[in-house]
Amino acid sequence: MADAGVDLAAIKAAIKKAGASWEAAPNPITSLTSEERIARLGYVPEPGGERSLEAREQMAAQRSAEVGLASAIGAPASFDWRIYGGQNYVTSIKDQGNCGSCVAFGVTASVETTLRVQQGAPTLDVDLSEASLWYCVAEAQQGRVCPGGMATSGWSMSPALNAFRDIGVPDDACFPYTAGDQACTQCSDWASRATKITGWHEITSVADMKTWLSTRGALGTCFTVYDDFFGYTTGTYHHVWGNVAGGHCVCCIGYSDSGQFWICKNSWGSSWGESGFFCIGYGQCGIDAGMWAIDGVSVPITWKSNVTVSQTYASRDSQNAWAYFAGFGWRKIQPGTADGITNMLALLVEASTKNKTVTVRMDGSAVYQAYLL
Repeated sequence: MADAGVDLAAIKAAIKKAGASWEAAPNPITSLTSEERIARLGYVPEPGGERSLEAREQMAAQRSAEVGLASAIGAPASFDWRIYGGQNYVTSIKDQGNCGSCVAFGVTASVETTLRVQQGAPTLDVDLSEASLWYCVAEAQQGRVCPGGMATSGWSMSPALNAFRDIGVPDDACFPYTAGDQACTQCSDWASRATKITGWHEITSVADMKTWLSTRGALGTCFTVYDDFFGYTTGTYHHVWGNVAGGHCVCCIGYSDSGQFWICKNSWGSSWGESGFFCIGYGQCGIDAGMWAIDGVSVPITWKSNVTVSQTYASRDSQNAWAYFAGFGWRKIQPGTADGITNMLALLVEASTKNKTVTVRMDGSAVYQAYLL
């Protein structure tokens, strides 16, 4: 039975009284103790660099009341990266456990979806290590982040994004995440496996948020969590009941102007909310006071085996040749010389037309070597 911190009867009564369009019910989070629920949060705005939770709420509420949240010029009225072109560009739901690592999860989720969008590859096998970001970088900056296996502090967006840019984050297999008091035990070759971002910036215009979401990828965002949010199961969340529990960061993957909500990916497992996702009303709890955008993603050069070549393309310019690799997307053919481009293009055309697979050496933008299998 849930403790007194999650009074589902009171939440349901408040939803009905407010005429809100969401539902509350028992879920894996409501069964936790108050201390464990708070440990599921973890956003602490960077002093002097990020707005406080209170300031975010005031900014979002004031803007919503004064000018509304109209559609961006040229942006669609609704958008969702889970169903774009019939494909899902959003990586799987994770569970941060009772550890205040939401910033690491929200930022990593935003980078993963942005990478898939950037490469035009919804099935791209990308799974980056939240543990590396949290237990190596955050812990190096501020000491033990989950002493005793329970979060006592949190993190900010700016240092997490800077770490992704300046240090990089390896794949999850290099350092799998377990909620608790972990040491930084990455694989020995983590640096050569690290994915980096080229830069980041904050977007404070709602119209620009919608334009970015519908063209470039996901956005990281943070908001104030009240006690009623823990009981969310479906619908468009609006705060109706309870006290402030803390700050939380998630990944925003879409929006709906007709429904007046943002679509977000949470990190509390797939049994919470709408299979791990939730919708939250425009202007609610500071959610859209500002969102963080990933300018670009740079992946390490690696060898990939048994890869299918789906398509090839070349213009009259001998330096402009491309190949589409199943599961990875388009890559420019760049072996270093004009003859090299011609030879590799011929090899990849043969692989495509004769249904042969290849072993390739590539990164997120180009293919440098290829061999027929």
